[in-house]
Parts: sequence; C-alpha cells; structure tokens
Amino acid sequence: MRFAICLKNKECDDLVVRKLYPILPDPHAEKSKYIRLIDESGEDYLYPASYFFVIELPLKIERTLEKVAMMG
Repeated sequence: MRFAICLKNKECDDLVVRKLYPILPDPHAEKSKYIRLIDESGEDYLYPASYFFVIELPLKIERTLEKVAMMG
C-alpha cells in the first residue's frame, strides 16, 4: 500500500491539507495524473496527483497503517 500527504485541497472540501491518505491502486488514473483514495466522505474518488506528495514509509509503519485502515 502506498500513502500520500495532501498538499492542497482547492475546491475539494473532502480533503484535509497535511493529512496522510492511503492510495488505492488505479493504474489508469495514474496514467492520467490522478490518484484514487478514500477521502473524508468515506468514499473513494479521483483527485489530481499534484494535490499530493507520495511518500514511502518504513515497512513497520506501513503495515500498522494498513491494519488501522482495515479496522476503520
């Protein structure tokens, strides 16, 4: 699982700046420079990739966040 930090939320009320979001796999969207993630509404949507900074986390942190996401 990959994660991204929201850098801006222009006209996107369901994004919180500086919040970490898990990225859902969507190769087609990524080719179009979009990222699919679950936003504050609880639904998955496409957002411009430029709104985010994709980060690599240490494996231990990544696994912990995955567990938390599955419980939520």
